[in-house]
Amino acid sequence: MSANRRPASGLIPIATALLIALAVVLGLVLSSGKVDRAAELARLPGLPGAAPLLAVPPSLSDMDAARARNAAVPFAKGPVTPAPRFVFRGSTEDRGRATQCLALAAMAEAGPSNIGQRAVIQVILNRVRHPAFAKTVCGVVFEGSERATGCQFTFTCDGALARSYSDSAWMQSRIRAGEALGGYVFKPVGLATHYHTDWVYPYWSPELDKLARVETHLFFRWPGYWGTRPAFASVYRGNEPDPAALVGAADAILPGAAPLPTAVADAPKIESGTVVMRNTSGKANFILLAGTAPADALAAARVVCNQPGTCRVLGWANPAAIPQAFPIPPSARAALQFSYSRDPSGTEIALYGCGHFAGIPREQCIPRAR
Repeated sequence: MSANRRPASGLIPIATALLIALAVVLGLVLSSGKVDRAAELARLPGLPGAAPLLAVPPSLSDMDAARARNAAVPFAKGPVTPAPRFVFRGSTEDRGRATQCLALAAMAEAGPSNIGQRAVIQVILNRVRHPAFAKTVCGVVFEGSERATGCQFTFTCDGALARSYSDSAWMQSRIRAGEALGGYVFKPVGLATHYHTDWVYPYWSPELDKLARVETHLFFRWPGYWGTRPAFASVYRGNEPDPAALVGAADAILPGAAPLPTAVADAPKIESGTVVMRNTSGKANFILLAGTAPADALAAARVVCNQPGTCRVLGWANPAAIPQAFPIPPSARAALQFSYSRDPSGTEIALYGCGHFAGIPREQCIPRAR
């Protein structure tokens, strides 16, 4: 028996040494993986500053040639993974600035198109959460605009800031921006961080995964880990820069930029629960909501309806969507997030926008046109 025990005891230090060596090797592999991940990020094609996101070709023949080259690149195989809902963490001022920058980019890049604007907005919010880009909405929109070349969105450095927009167009764009900041996801473009029109062919275009086409724009994500959902790990924390100052910086490079448009002059100043418009007939009171807690909306409505009798309160999360008078236009009705009514007997009915408020029973959701 003793003869059998000696080899066994001799194997223990050998096995221990092997385990230690394996742990060291595994540690080195994991450590080198972290270094490689950072190196991968630094080598990605189409990083900020490498080239403009959009560039106007010099001739119609070049445009036709670009369209042919783009058509030859196949779309990525498999389903398009939608982006996660954007989680807004910031002040009322941050929300106002982020809304302004998103709306401006959406109008300048996609015109009045609903799906075009939503696609552009989604790319911007995807970038905010990706380590390769700026950490604020306005920072992403104006990234590179302080240089004569390298702007990520060409409208910030090609003179397009001087365009003017109608109040209606500006309000519609702000409504879409507000919905995206509130968690709306435009699924068709997935985790795209890049796009370009079909009449240009940036050097990075064939090196990225082509995901979708929305009107004349093609949308792309990075291949490998940096185009997967875990890569979008940057947490948004507000601290939005002043877009007016960013416009001024862009104007210093290429004079001609106009002040940012505004549809509702006092919208950024409105505090949560403030009555924006009180109808003397008691038909309704318009208020601005804050956060996504149903109890807070209901409490604000009860504060407004602090007198006996019939009372109604309509609430919006986006100040730009609040109408200034009756009748309520379709765009404002579509953005309505809270409806409260109380009859003379004290009976209350509260309905909620279930895309904005979480955990609401279906029977308490505001009906939406399909």
